[in-house]
Amino acid sequence: MKPKPIRNLGMIAVIIGGLIFAAAASWAAVTMEGRKTYLIDQTGERWDISQAVSIGFDPQQFEFGIGRHAFQTLDGRHWQPETERAASGMRVIGVAGNEDAHAYSVGKLRYHETANTRLGGQAIVAGY
Repeated sequence: MKPKPIRNLGMIAVIIGGLIFAAAASWAAVTMEGRKTYLIDQTGERWDISQAVSIGFDPQQFEFGIGRHAFQTLDGRHWQPETERAASGMRVIGVAGNEDAHAYSVGKLRYHETANTRLGGQAIVAGY
């Protein structure tokens, strides 16, 4: 049984259209105002990327622009203060300063990317 050519052509058009839409949705808009270059994310927020452009980054290659609230950050609700329950061999990112130290699980940071906390009383963000 031969496939119907028109049906196959329609399927190809749908696939190509989906790929074009997906590619367009992942790229953020770039605008230039005077000497400033801005990335406009999908929420409409503008980000000054002038410094990145000044050192050679192509602003048209920036992707996603999904907005500042796209990832849920880790905070005090997501970790435990005890070190005794940490798994042997667990990969962590350590931060020390102000007579304090914290270790953040790479496994958790992989999905959240940032952790907001206080280190010795000073607000910090740890990123992965």
